[in-house]
Amino acid sequence: MTNQQNNRNQQNGKSVAESIKNTAGSAFETVHNALETTENIAMNVVDATKNAANNLTGNTKNNRNNQ
Repeated sequence: MTNQQNNRNQQNGKSVAESIKNTAGSAFETVHNALETTENIAMNVVDATKNAANNLTGNTKNNRNNQ
């Protein structure tokens, strides 16, 4: 094998490794964003549940005070 072909093979190897690295980085970023979205949805559900519970408790207290 000539030096020129060895150099090309090394470049191709670097290119493949770089491509794998970029794909893995993109996949990680996608999973990270999905987890953040899931966390935001979960926190919104917790807040909505807390507000509903507070409204129920508040209504019960108001009803007791009005009786």
